[in-house]
Amino acid sequence: MQGLQREQEPVLSDPSPSHRDKAIYPPLTPASTGLHGRCPRCGEGRLFSGFLQVAPRCGNCGLDYSFSDAGDGPAVFIMLIVGFIVAFLALYVEFTFQPPFWVHALLWIPLVFALALGLLRPAKGLMIAIQYRHKAEEGRLEQG
Repeated sequence: MQGLQREQEPVLSDPSPSHRDKAIYPPLTPASTGLHGRCPRCGEGRLFSGFLQVAPRCGNCGLDYSFSDAGDGPAVFIMLIVGFIVAFLALYVEFTFQPPFWVHALLWIPLVFALALGLLRPAKGLMIAIQYRHKAEEGRLEQG
């Protein structure tokens, strides 16, 4: 049984979390984890504890989510995307069918809410996963 030697995990000289992450966890894409609301490191734990409330840490691997600061970025992107879609559709319907105003209100108000609420959580998860992937942190000024 000479050929059945176990491969040992490589010992890293730098014990920083980023090197440990590479040794233990496979590389995951921000799209696969963030859009599904999963931990950006292991892809298993939940990213959110509420609808938009970020959990304090991953229940699977223990990653502390305090690094995440999505801010208003996802909301701005969603407002622009939803605004473009709804404005295009409203203009198309207006110039093609010329319906009364109440039809526009009946169509577009629910669509705005559905699209905004449906896209906001995946966008926030994606932003947090991208922050983790690129090790984004608050900017600091150099002391001279």
